[in-house]
Parts: sequence; C-alpha cells; structure tokens
Amino acid sequence: MTDPNPEHAVYQPNQQVQPNPPNQPNQPNRQGQGDEELRRAFGAVREEVARAVVGQQPAVTGLLIGLLCNGHVLLEGVPGVAKTLLVRALSAALDLDTHRVQFTPDLMPGDVTGSLVYDTKTGEFEFREGPVFTHLLLADEINRTPPKTQAALLEAMAEGQVSVDGVSRPLPDPFMVAATQNPVEYEGTYPLPEAQLDRFLLKVTLELPEREDEVEILRRHAEGFSPSDLAAAGVTAVAGAGTVQAARAAVGRVQSGPEVLGYITDLARASRLSPSFQLGVSPRGSTALLQTAKAWAWLGGRDYTTPDDVQAMALPCLRHRVSLRPEAELDGVSTDQVLSGLLATVPVPR
Repeated sequence: MTDPNPEHAVYQPNQQVQPNPPNQPNQPNRQGQGDEELRRAFGAVREEVARAVVGQQPAVTGLLIGLLCNGHVLLEGVPGVAKTLLVRALSAALDLDTHRVQFTPDLMPGDVTGSLVYDTKTGEFEFREGPVFTHLLLADEINRTPPKTQAALLEAMAEGQVSVDGVSRPLPDPFMVAATQNPVEYEGTYPLPEAQLDRFLLKVTLELPEREDEVEILRRHAEGFSPSDLAAAGVTAVAGAGTVQAARAAVGRVQSGPEVLGYITDLARASRLSPSFQLGVSPRGSTALLQTAKAWAWLGGRDYTTPDDVQAMALPCLRHRVSLRPEAELDGVSTDQVLSGLLATVPVPR
C-alpha cells in the first residue's frame, strides 16, 4: 500500500485517473473546497508524524484510512521498527484523547474496559472508566495477553460501546484501536482468534527501513532526538475530532459504480475457491475493502472509485481475513503471495 496523496511522490499509486466518474459521462470531477481543506488537514497530520517517524509511509496511510473509515488497524513488525512511536506521533498530531495499554499476560478485562468500584463515602458501587474510553487507544503487543482480555475489546471495536454489569456505556467518537504485535517471539503469546482479527479494518506490516532512512534515523538521534519527547521534536496537533468526522462524511459521498462492486465481489469469491486458502474473504471483508477503496480514492482527490483503488487496498484489507491451508504453508507460500496471484488473475473491469 502506498500513498494516494499527489503531493508526496513516494505515495502515488500506479494508476490512470479517469477523467469522469463511471457511468456519468460528460460530468467533470469536481471537489468542493471543503474537501480540499480536509485533505490538506490530513496532509498536515502526515507532515507532523514525519517529524518523529522516518519512512513507514504505508503504515501512516493505513492509520489515516482507519480514522476515515471508523475502523481499527493492526500494526505488525519486528521489534524496533517504530510501531509504538508511529501511533504516539499520530496521537500527538491530532487533538484527540489518547490512552496506551501495555498488554501483558496478567492484564485483566476490567483493566481495559473499566469496572465497578465500591465507594465507601456513598456506600454504593460506581463505574470507573478504563483506558478504552478514549479516541485513540494504543494496544501495545496485543498478542501478549490471554484471549479473555483480548475479547474485552471485541464489543468496543465492533459496537463502539462497553457493557459492564448490564449497562451499555458509549465510547467517544471518533474511536480507533491501533494495536501492535510482533511476527516473531511466539513463545508466551496468544495469537488473535479469527473473530477478533476480522474486527480490524486493516493489517499493516512495517518493514525494516531502507539504508537512507536508517541513516536519517541515526542522524536525528545523534542530534538529540528522543522518542519519549515528541514535543521537543516539534510534533503539534493540527487536526481534531471535527476534522475527522467531516472527512468521514466526505468519504461517505464517494461513489462506486457497479463494475467496482462486481470486481470486489469477484475477488472475494476467488479467494473462497482458491486451493491455497481454507478460509476465504467473507462479505464483511468485501464491505471493508469497499470502504477503504473509497477512502483511498478520496485521499487521491476523487469522488469515485476505480479498480485501481481496490487493488491498492486489497492486501492490507484482506491479508488477515483469510487462512492458508497447511499444505500451502508447508510449501512456503505466504498469504500475500496468494492474494497477489488473485489480483493478477481476476479480470479487471475497464
């Protein structure tokens, strides 16, 4: 996944922008001034994050798309590739309430959602909110806590609320979980079950930096950069909840023609028929791919989607929603390889 923002060359997708929306000939692709201002605000957020994080542009884009689609993002990478720093920098660039939870084997569900506490002054039980009552929740190393605690996030992620003692309590809007996990050091970890993986809109993998980026990282540290002091790095809040909500409404107005809907359906059905998968993409995965394609198109300055938008978001949106057959794993085939094969073989509407 790369960046659709034309102001950043490294992000430009390899696609031909159509001059007119599908099924609407002779209609110019006009964007309201409000949309342009919102896109500039998201571009400013990206610039603030870059003050603290070198590279990792696909992951930044993934987090922004998660916000635009009211979804959650799972960040996976080896230790030391700035997963936690990336989320902290994003929260510093947004005027949103943020909490961080370090997931450990002894973490209890109430430590995340909150619990009833007896008040000796009033003689009654009162609810004390847990860290999940925030706009942006950083769930650090989510696969290091038992399934019972992992499941405590399910209702929050799916419904935007928490139920304690039979009472449902709404979470702030916007609300996003940005979770991190390691692809190594499996000893003492609890892999996320399929049901919870499916709650994440995107799974973004963070790669080791290129040589130039690693040199830049060292240069910044040599000049005194401290990951624990983002304010000293110059990261400031440039957008807030109102900006996110307005941008979500703008993404909702992006149109998708029947050829795009058919293409998404064909990809999902092809995954279910693939001999390499024992579990293909569900209809929820199809709708998630449509949502993210619309957000990608909007960030690129268009009010309609194309098959290229679908292809750009297919891997991060679908890689955690499918399951390889054991024989495919033994052959050394990866999920991304199979999905890339489907993208190469499923006919693309033109």
